[in-house]
Amino acid sequence: MNHPTSDSDRRPGSCGLVAGSTEAGDGKERLVIAAAAAMACVIAVSAQAPAPRVFLLDGARLQAARTAIAARDPAVLPAWSAMKAEADKALTLERFSVVDKTTTPPSGDKHDYMTQAPYWWPDPTKPDGLPYIRRDGERNPELDRLPDHSALDRMIAAVSTLGLTGYLSSDARYGAKAAELLNAWFSAPATRMNPSLTYAQFIPGINTGRGIGLIETRGLTRLVDAIGLADAVGALTAQDKAGLRDWFVRFGTWMRESPYGIDESNAKNNHGTYYDLQVATFALFVDQPAIAKDVIETARAKRLDIQVEADGRQPLELARTRSFSYSVMNVDGLTQLATIGERVGVDLWGYTRKEGKGPAIREALLYLAPYALGDAKWPHQQIGNMDPQSLFPVLRRAAPHYRDAEFRRFAERIPSPAAADRSVLTGRQPQ
Repeated sequence: MNHPTSDSDRRPGSCGLVAGSTEAGDGKERLVIAAAAAMACVIAVSAQAPAPRVFLLDGARLQAARTAIAARDPAVLPAWSAMKAEADKALTLERFSVVDKTTTPPSGDKHDYMTQAPYWWPDPTKPDGLPYIRRDGERNPELDRLPDHSALDRMIAAVSTLGLTGYLSSDARYGAKAAELLNAWFSAPATRMNPSLTYAQFIPGINTGRGIGLIETRGLTRLVDAIGLADAVGALTAQDKAGLRDWFVRFGTWMRESPYGIDESNAKNNHGTYYDLQVATFALFVDQPAIAKDVIETARAKRLDIQVEADGRQPLELARTRSFSYSVMNVDGLTQLATIGERVGVDLWGYTRKEGKGPAIREALLYLAPYALGDAKWPHQQIGNMDPQSLFPVLRRAAPHYRDAEFRRFAERIPSPAAADRSVLTGRQPQ
């Protein structure tokens, strides 16, 4: 079967749709020539694909996906086509920047990131609504007046897609666009973000920022993987890499040493989990493995012992009004932290607290699995959509680490990801 080709499919370093490109011969001869050309191209692409420096993603899995795409493996083509379409849209994006907001932070510097607390609302008993009052789980639409969080998330999503597409295709356009967006957010003097979160999640009438705001940068752990992918195909200059390293060194220092960072490090619930994940991932990114190892070793007692009961319940998350969502969110973070632990020789997957019958992460997943798979009705408060499928990618990530019969009974029932889902390529779903 012949396939249409585009200019980008014929770029050097990309096999494109090589199986249908030959004009020589017919019948079996044509198929043999096409197969030989495809194999030669697969070998060439594989040889040009250095292992990317990634932390949450699996570099070997990405190299295999790159080879499969080059060979036009039908198993990966729907996911590849869907992701490439997203990347093509991202090529048209303008830059993202914190300076685009119309509100100026208390510092007077628009380069400072600034957002409002999501679950705080005007007090209806006060003429001016101040100070705001908490309505847990209910998002205040006033947040949309401050676009920094949305801009950050959109930048991370775009760069992640561009970096992955550029690596898997060797198409220089995607890496170049990723570098452009990274430069605007982290390095360019006119548009860069200051490496701190002093004004994140402020509460009107109460404060100008708080440590809880650090949860908003958890997506940057995915971004450093995208940076590694872009770098693996030569999309980043030495100056680009130096600027990014400097930003993350300074941000990591701020997280560890500022009052807000210290406050968030002491959070016992999912905020503490994602604080650890960020600090450890950023430390590895800037070649500070000792910091990462210390954070993850400490997480055994500081996170798992406190957060997960012997029966797998996560009481601090169950106390929330969206208890299933937050329970999944926290165990998702714990499995990602365990993945980072593998990079520094610390086993969180197998860590069992004294009262536990098995590893804490395993028990947390086993507690949630029956509700996600429809075996039982969630007995705790959950306002809004429960979204049981949100647990599936977390279970898939954990499955290779827990091969006992009890866990397998649940793991074998997890539906396969949709054919067009990018986890077909990466082994994990974007969160």
